[in-house]
Amino acid sequence: MARQLALDLPQWGGRRPGAGRKPRHVVPGLVRPGVPHVRRPELKPRHPVHVTMRVLKGIPSLRRSDVRRALESAFRAGRDRFGFRLAHYSIQGNHLHLLVEAEDEAALTRGMQGLAIRVARAINRTLRRRGKVFADRYHAHALATRREVANALQYVLDNATRHGDYTPRDPFTSQRWLWRPPDEAAPVLPPRTWLLRVGWRGS
Repeated sequence: MARQLALDLPQWGGRRPGAGRKPRHVVPGLVRPGVPHVRRPELKPRHPVHVTMRVLKGIPSLRRSDVRRALESAFRAGRDRFGFRLAHYSIQGNHLHLLVEAEDEAALTRGMQGLAIRVARAINRTLRRRGKVFADRYHAHALATRREVANALQYVLDNATRHGDYTPRDPFTSQRWLWRPPDEAAPVLPPRTWLLRVGWRGS
């Protein structure tokens, strides 16, 4: 029987140590597993959305007066675009909480993209740094009931107490605009959805 020759072929392809997509928990700068890249559920315009944006590990605390002023300027510029509206916010040390309204998923995506760019530039400019700011894509949760909206409002506006800061009327939130008439200088807009405007009171 003839003996098969061993050919000296290039060893390209195949499984290699360290190859392939990296697990989310080892992505540099991520403090916790990232937001899955899955299709977001359909968004109804009557449902407000609770959005969380987390910055990279190593970025100084956002709870500084100069950062707050820069962020409020960015919020003001991006508060009403593409069928997207910013109604409330909370600035924490390494993340932001927002309550927003959007006509549909496309409006939410476009509005959040524009706002994220403005916020990242404001943070970098104020902290005199360059490069990426956010650790991952934003997390969004649509609020479909009175109870969900009431809980989200309390969570966002009183979030500092959950992190050990018991400052009354936290200046790093939109609390001071909650009961004021519409103000062009405000970084937020009065909500339009019934749930976020008055519906949450009856929860």
